[in-house]
Amino acid sequence: MLRVLAVDDEEPALEELLYLLRADPRIRSAEGATGATEALRRIGSAVEAGPDDPAAIDVVFLDIHMAGLTGLDVAQLLAGFAAPPLIVFVTAHEGFAVHAFDLKAVDYVLKPVRRERLAEAVRRVAEQVGGRSAPAHDTAHDQIPVELGGVIRFIPIDDIAYAEAQGDYARLHTAAGSHLVRVPLTTLEERWRTRGFVRIHRRHLVALGRIDELRLDAGAMSVRIGTAELAVSRRHTRALRDLLMRQTGR
Repeated sequence: MLRVLAVDDEEPALEELLYLLRADPRIRSAEGATGATEALRRIGSAVEAGPDDPAAIDVVFLDIHMAGLTGLDVAQLLAGFAAPPLIVFVTAHEGFAVHAFDLKAVDYVLKPVRRERLAEAVRRVAEQVGGRSAPAHDTAHDQIPVELGGVIRFIPIDDIAYAEAQGDYARLHTAAGSHLVRVPLTTLEERWRTRGFVRIHRRHLVALGRIDELRLDAGAMSVRIGTAELAVSRRHTRALRDLLMRQTGR
């Protein structure tokens, strides 16, 4: 049975969210806060009182765009707590999903909130509180959230063959299709370096294990990944060749 704090500075939206939460049989209690300052005060008191106190909070359902401190600001502050509650973001803006999961959010629910989608978020929280699933940060490390038709989906990073820079965005290519995410390629390069991804060009980051062929033509190098042929820039040629040689044990 979960103890919930919902935070939204728009009272109609807050009341609707509380109504849906209180209708879920897995929710013991659901209280509301109309701003970040009030939410931080209540969370601070709950953490200080301990998990067995009647005022304890298991999870915060948190709007992102609020007057003053945003929901992302609140999540960053909560990261400094010794034992903070879990976080589920509830927002009308899909563009912050990657940042939200970097902040160890359990889920990211888009407004208008659907009962079925909220029930899925509650299920994820209940599993983590009950200790039956991996910690929240594993989701951020093993998957990346993408927006598909107004719904946030989770794509396993291991399914991504390569990523392509598109300004401040990156397009992720998988066998099933491609997905545009609001995160620069340089950021993905830093995050995924230990997962076998390597930069081959200012426009492309590739998974080493997905390279089918390495081609040399008049001194120019390229790689084939499935049906895609990607150029390797001169500055990355030697490093890529050395990595592939080590990978094959040659």
